[in-house]
Amino acid sequence: MNTNYDYIIAGMGCAGLSLAVRLSEAGLTKDKKILLVDREIKNRNDRTWCFWETQPGFFEDIVFRSWNKAWFNSNDLTELLDLAPYKYKMIRGIDFFDHCMKRISADPAFDIKYGEVKDIYTEEFMAFLLLEEEEFGAPILFNSIILKDVKKKSKHYNLLQHFKGWVIKTNEPKFESNIPILMDFRISQNHGTTFVYVMPFSPNEALVEYTLFTPALLSPEEYNHGLTNYITQYLGITDWQVAEEEFGVIPMTNFPFPKVQGRIRNIGTAGGMTKSSSGYTFRFIQKDVEQIITTLKKNQDVLEKNSNNSRFNWYDSVLLNVLINNKMPGADIFSCLFQKNNPETLLKFLDNETSFNEELHILASLPKLLFSKAGIQEGLKLLR
Repeated sequence: MNTNYDYIIAGMGCAGLSLAVRLSEAGLTKDKKILLVDREIKNRNDRTWCFWETQPGFFEDIVFRSWNKAWFNSNDLTELLDLAPYKYKMIRGIDFFDHCMKRISADPAFDIKYGEVKDIYTEEFMAFLLLEEEEFGAPILFNSIILKDVKKKSKHYNLLQHFKGWVIKTNEPKFESNIPILMDFRISQNHGTTFVYVMPFSPNEALVEYTLFTPALLSPEEYNHGLTNYITQYLGITDWQVAEEEFGVIPMTNFPFPKVQGRIRNIGTAGGMTKSSSGYTFRFIQKDVEQIITTLKKNQDVLEKNSNNSRFNWYDSVLLNVLINNKMPGADIFSCLFQKNNPETLLKFLDNETSFNEELHILASLPKLLFSKAGIQEGLKLLR
C-alpha cells in the first residue's frame, strides 16, 4: 500500500482534470504529492461540452466555438433566441484533455496511473483506492467515479439522457455558421422526450446530436435512423460524410448523490453536479471546483458536509415527476418555457442562479394545475 499522497483524484474526466488544473493554477500543489488515476489515456474526441457564460471562463482558451444567438424549434414555436448577455460555448473533449494534461505534466506534484479502479473506501483518517492490484491512500480522496448503480428506491426518479452525435461535412454550404440550433423538437416523440441540437463549425461542417430523455437506451440502428432522418428531412442534406462520432449517457435522477463520505469528497456526477432535470454538468462542475479551491485557500475543511440547494432540487424533481409519469410531453414543456420567458432568465434558471421572484414567473408560465399537483407530491416527499 502506498500512502504517500496528500490527495488522490479518481477519474480524469471533466471534474477530475478541472480540479487538478485549478489546484496547480492556484499554487495549491506546492510541497504536495497528488495521484491522478483513470482507466485509460484519452486520444480521441469522444464528447463535447456545451454551456453558457456571461464572461470569459477558466477554460476560455480552448472554447472551440461560441454563439450569441440560437434557434429553438418545435411544432408550436420557431424562435431565434437572443442569448445576451450570455454566450453559448462549446469545448471539444480532446481539446480539454490535451490542454489539462499539458498543464498537469508540467507540475511535478502529480503522478498519473492508468488501470481499472476496483474499489474506493474510507476509514477514519484515510481514504483508499484499489487500482488493479495496487492500493493507494491519502487523507483526502476526490472521487468522480460512480462504482455502483444509483439505488432505485421508490421515492427517486431515474431517467437517462442519452445521445449520439455525428460531426458531418458537406460539399455544399448547408449551415448558418454563426447560429446553432439549441433544441429542435419537431422530430418524432414516440420514444419520449426527443430533440436534436446542431452546433455549426462552418458552412460545411457541424455537430448534429440526437438526444433523448427516456428510461432505456435505444438500439444503435435507432440512433442512426434518428440522425439520418433529421439530416435529410429537416436540414435538407442528402450528401454528407461523418467525420467524428460520439455517444454518451447521463443520469437524470433526483437520487441524492452524497458530496462527502468520510475522507472522500465526491465531484462531478458522483457528487451531484449533473442537473437532474436537464443533464447539464459542465458549469456545475466548474462552480463546485471553484468552491473546493476557495475552501482550500482558506485552510478550511473541504470535507465539511454542505447542504444542497433544496429549492432547485425540488424544481428538478417536479419536472422529472411530470416527464416520467407522462403528464405532459417534454416538447410541450420546453415550448411553454421558451415562449413565455426571456432566454436570459431561462438560462439563469437552468444554472440554478435565479431569484425566487424570477422562478415564480417561470413556474407561472407552465400549466398551473398539472405542475401544482406534481409540486405538492414532491413537497410531501421532502417533508417525509
